[in-house]
Amino acid sequence: MLALFTLENLFTLLMLVALQAVLGFDNLLYISIESKRVEKRHQAFVRQAGIGIAILFRIVLLFVVLHMVSAFSAPLFDLRLDGVFEGSFTIHSLITLLGGGFIIYTATKEISHLLLVEDLEGETKPKGSMFKALFWIVTMNLVFSFDSILSAMALSDVFIIMATAIVLSGIMMIWLSDYVATFLEKNRMYEVMGLFILFLVGVLLVTEGGHLAHIQLFNFTVEAMSKTTFYFVLAVIIMTDVIQNLFRKKNPSGA
Repeated sequence: MLALFTLENLFTLLMLVALQAVLGFDNLLYISIESKRVEKRHQAFVRQAGIGIAILFRIVLLFVVLHMVSAFSAPLFDLRLDGVFEGSFTIHSLITLLGGGFIIYTATKEISHLLLVEDLEGETKPKGSMFKALFWIVTMNLVFSFDSILSAMALSDVFIIMATAIVLSGIMMIWLSDYVATFLEKNRMYEVMGLFILFLVGVLLVTEGGHLAHIQLFNFTVEAMSKTTFYFVLAVIIMTDVIQNLFRKKNPSGA
């Protein structure tokens, strides 16, 4: 037990918490958007409870992945249509593909809704059930966490260290979730930017899932979007939106 309290393990824990925090940013965007589907008085509870439940499932998922990592990468089935489509699917690739596809669908649907609504401030959306919102928050949290767990396994093989990092990063997410939701509510112009970032995350996951499944469309191989490209596009989106909003504030008549 004392062997766990070493400088190396402490440094690894800090690295894992930082990794979980960076990879959890897009998760917070999704949680903020999904929580808006319930009554306002329940939104904070849905965010906090959803993250809390997801922490428990993340630890279970970590335990399962550690002991069944080969099963997640073992081929499940192949699909082949000569010259049109080829792919060899695993559990990992299916989770990534389906999760990314759902995120793209959610972001596209919300962007379309914002474009159709003339008065965002006076908008009144029909509210959904807390159970449904909690279900999707926990489910998508697990999708987001899958790659972060695999990344964490590259830094450490100590279950306690990785589980502690998950708990600490989850506590940080619970603390930040209300701030992110409040910021988006008070600055609706940034909500569209958040949705485009979420859309980009979906594209990242779909391309990664396609790469894991070795998918070929019309003899063209699907390549995973590199993290460098992702962060570059992310920076461009944020800079463009910030500059545009600053210009609008300084020149309201020309907006």
